[in-house]
Amino acid sequence: MNDIVLANIDKSFGDKRVLTGVTHTFAAGGVHGVMGPSGCGKTTLLNILLGLLPPDAGTVAGVNPNALGAVFQEDRLCERASVGANIRMAAPAFREDGALRPLLAEMGLEAKTPVFELSGGMKRRVALLRALAAPSELIIMDEPFTGLDEGLKQTAAACIRRRQGGRTLIVVTHSKNDLSLLGGSLSLSLPGCFTTG
Repeated sequence: MNDIVLANIDKSFGDKRVLTGVTHTFAAGGVHGVMGPSGCGKTTLLNILLGLLPPDAGTVAGVNPNALGAVFQEDRLCERASVGANIRMAAPAFREDGALRPLLAEMGLEAKTPVFELSGGMKRRVALLRALAAPSELIIMDEPFTGLDEGLKQTAAACIRRRQGGRTLIVVTHSKNDLSLLGGSLSLSLPGCFTTG
């Protein structure tokens, strides 16, 4: 597992420049917070790290594209599939529901429940478990506690800490408290974006 090194990352959408010269190193195995005002490019940066968007300029080093776990702003679950099936899509090593039971128990979930029957907070917990269960060196989370009340945040954060397993965790959040729950600290603060002339 390597440090993840961003060097002079630029990204624009039309005349809106959202990232300019972003240079930063995320140390391997740490819990790193990325913060900044709305629209400053936090999610764009995560998508570049995940290989879903190319930067206009600059380089990303240290990311193994075959060893990633992710929680997006949206849960991105298959509604008609069960909780267990959704997790196995990212973690096929869990061939049977029984193997998932200890993991699901940490979040108060059942493997056979269809996702469409779940509340928003329960879906979020499935999305978190899917990212944690995936074989990965890097886990990226975009606002991981969306839709969770304070008690469930505590439960989810404890599960993430237990299951991180030395992997690098990069978290976009608006809340320093949420980052603290994960045992992390602010690593990268992005300024607001601007329109080019």
